[in-house]
Amino acid sequence: MANKLNANPKLYVMDNGRMKMDKNWMIAMHNPATMENPNAPAEFVEFPVYTVLIDHPEGKILFDTACNPNSMGAEGRWGKATQQMFPIDMAEECYLHNRLEELKVRAEDIKFVVASHLHLDHAGCLELFTNATIIVHEDELNGALQTYARNQKEGAYIWGDIDAWIKNNLQWKTIKRSEDNLQLAEGINILNFGSGHAWGMLGLQINMPETGGIILASDAIYTAESYGPPIKPPGIIYDSLGYANAVEKIRRIANLTNSQVWFGHDADQFKSFRKSTEGYYE
Repeated sequence: MANKLNANPKLYVMDNGRMKMDKNWMIAMHNPATMENPNAPAEFVEFPVYTVLIDHPEGKILFDTACNPNSMGAEGRWGKATQQMFPIDMAEECYLHNRLEELKVRAEDIKFVVASHLHLDHAGCLELFTNATIIVHEDELNGALQTYARNQKEGAYIWGDIDAWIKNNLQWKTIKRSEDNLQLAEGINILNFGSGHAWGMLGLQINMPETGGIILASDAIYTAESYGPPIKPPGIIYDSLGYANAVEKIRRIANLTNSQVWFGHDADQFKSFRKSTEGYYE
């Protein structure tokens, strides 16, 4: 048993497709109209959706669950307006369960799922993980359940996804506002970013024996452009002051722990990642 615990964790980056949206959702007011340019054009940008699997001696940990394969189309879970604003393009191999299968991992093998937040492109496959403990910010779960109770069928929280979580009787562990820097496993800490992009955001700070420190920031920081300085907040935001505080907190922890910051949806950074089909980080 001691040998097993001394084994190095392996970290896999799984490619779960491409989403598009108006860049104003990603970088608020990135191209404002002026007197000289009264009709400044909007820009529809494409960006990656990805998840991270940490195969740790203490148990397998999954960070985020991408989009549900049944999101798009006439019978899709996403509302028509949501499909128009945030279309996802996923080849079948990009479905989360297929990415895990490539690594010979079954949904029931996952011990913890850390949900950075519960938006459509991060929590779409939570329903698969009925064996796992689902870790989420308490304010985020409360807010998502309110959208469900109010029968909201458009927007970033998907009614059909939440319905499946409830029916599959998931095992939730909520992180309170006052809780932070909680050890999940050796070398892996849950970071509480609080409210900002969403009602309650979580990240992970991971120390890998060879790669060193990594902070999984998710949508607390969309891209390198968001990170700055100066900080550029997104158009999808709940708490602008909280957002800025979260970014500065991540910057501080990154400096303190000598960690890389992995952004939620940076196309250029994602190109540089070693994908699960190519290998892993350790």
